[in-house]
Amino acid sequence: MSDIIRLLPDSVANQIAAGEVIQRPSAVVKELVENAVDAGAGHIQIFIQDAGRTLIQVIDDGKGMSPTDARMAFERHATSKIRKADDLFALNTMGFRGEALPSICAISQVELKTQAKGDTIGTELTISASKVESQTAWVNSTSGSSFSVRNLFFNAPARRKFMKSDNVERSNIMKEFERLALVNNNLRLSLTMDGKVIDLMPGSFKQRISDLWKNDRKLHLMPVDVDTSLVKITGFVGRPESARKYSPLQFLFVNGRNFRHPYFHKAVMSCFEKLIAPGTHPSYFLKFEVDPASVDVNISPTKNEIKFEYEQQIWPILVATIRSALGKYAAVPSIDFSSDLVPAATLQEGEVPKAPTIDMPEGYNPFEGVTDSFGGVAGGGGETPERTVRRHSSMSNYHSRRVSSNWEKLYSGFMNGTENDGGDGSIPNTSPEQQPLPGLEENMGDCGIGPLCLQYALKYIITPTREGLLLIDQHRAHVRILYERFLKEVGKMEKLTQHLMFPEVLVLDGVQQAALAIVEDELAKFGFLIEYDEENKWRITGVPVMLRKETYSDIVLSILESVSETSENYGKDLKVSPEALMEKVALSMARSAAMVRGCKLSAAEMEQLTGELFSLPDSSVTPDGKRIYAVMSEEHISALIH
Repeated sequence: MSDIIRLLPDSVANQIAAGEVIQRPSAVVKELVENAVDAGAGHIQIFIQDAGRTLIQVIDDGKGMSPTDARMAFERHATSKIRKADDLFALNTMGFRGEALPSICAISQVELKTQAKGDTIGTELTISASKVESQTAWVNSTSGSSFSVRNLFFNAPARRKFMKSDNVERSNIMKEFERLALVNNNLRLSLTMDGKVIDLMPGSFKQRISDLWKNDRKLHLMPVDVDTSLVKITGFVGRPESARKYSPLQFLFVNGRNFRHPYFHKAVMSCFEKLIAPGTHPSYFLKFEVDPASVDVNISPTKNEIKFEYEQQIWPILVATIRSALGKYAAVPSIDFSSDLVPAATLQEGEVPKAPTIDMPEGYNPFEGVTDSFGGVAGGGGETPERTVRRHSSMSNYHSRRVSSNWEKLYSGFMNGTENDGGDGSIPNTSPEQQPLPGLEENMGDCGIGPLCLQYALKYIITPTREGLLLIDQHRAHVRILYERFLKEVGKMEKLTQHLMFPEVLVLDGVQQAALAIVEDELAKFGFLIEYDEENKWRITGVPVMLRKETYSDIVLSILESVSETSENYGKDLKVSPEALMEKVALSMARSAAMVRGCKLSAAEMEQLTGELFSLPDSSVTPDGKRIYAVMSEEHISALIH
């Protein structure tokens, strides 16, 4: 039998590694910028064309590389960051695996121009699909490196086919740029993407946050600062009133590296539990500094997951620090006792203060016509016929109702075990079969819904049916009704827009701008008119006529949230079926405009809601598959009682 196990060629092995390290264009940006940071760059420039499909170029003014190092940098596991295994527990650099550059060149065409500091001649290297095509001399006036990555996934058509739309990829690149800019606030970073330029100068952490979200007026930050033997935590948390419903700004960094940590995220959220409205999320920008030996960053190829040795001990420190900031900087309303709200009146010399006087009508008695606990009249003066009439007319709802003196007859049938004839104000003893509710059977529709609707816990509508009791989730029912209504109105192609007298300002960050480009046409079909003003400011000048909500920006932001990185399938759906994207926009609008749980409904509103719900073709589930109602059968109810 011949041997069947063989060593994979480097080109194949590099493509396998690229599938873990390079998943989209934003990953290329991340790896190249982190290499520039490790090279000691002070100014990093990023150029993007066609959302990274055509070109990703990163230029830095770091220390550069010699011709030999430039060639070795593209070999697997070739790195200048570590020498031995113990170095993994003392990392001070972003990269250390030696997998990024070989993974990038395995699925693209790479051109590297670099010149080491102190050298007069550099080198220019061209690689395509892991194959070196040329290496020549290159002369530059300063040291540094320029990486140009072209035609990403050109030799992996399956990978290129499953890339998202350009707008989604731009959104991912913008998110990665925000993370890199926050963690490297001491460097100058510039991003040029499809004609738009963002240039960030070096500054403090707070200044970098302000530069990235300079148009967000609702971003009110409070400083966080604590230094212990285990961890040093600095940064900012947003005030409770600036909590967002959509796209919260939440960033965690450790030793200059961006990371995700559900445990620490939960710690932050616990501090805001009773300070923010349900469904909203606080913003936070927190930097951790710990001993490199106490963290493990060698978990995933993307290096975004980190293990902390003392995470349970860091939890109370983090919670106490944030709560201290919330209290110190008056995150909750307080009364200022240091100032006089009403200025004190001044007296002239020799003037004697006078007692206050109250003008009262002559003969006024506040207790007139009120009976005391013993049946007498408070205020004196005796009871007169006029006072009796006046007292009874003003308190008729309470005093005019008298229990019949022969109240024993009400219970005579019950006490004697016999039926009562209902005379003398007694209650007839009849069963529902003998005396049904008037009009119940006549008002029964095809679905068996009766005219009686009750609301429970301000969340559910209870109504009788032939099968038992019907429990309806009022929010989900309204979502289904509005969803069908929005799609129906769009299908009519009628005039859907009502112009606003006072346009509503819409502040969007880079990620939301990219998402808006995806759904701009669909929003226009529904009736939204969004105009660009200046300095990344948009104004909502028109809204759909079927919307009945004051804050239209919340609806637009919820739609943009649905096409962000948290819902990557939307970009793929846009390629396959524009109708599918329109349905998702309709669902986002319905969710935002629907009544919330906790809304009190009248009997007429409940009957109208149930009637509209069961007139739909599919009333059992929401558009995203959640149950709208449940039926409690008579047998089930009997079992609960017995």
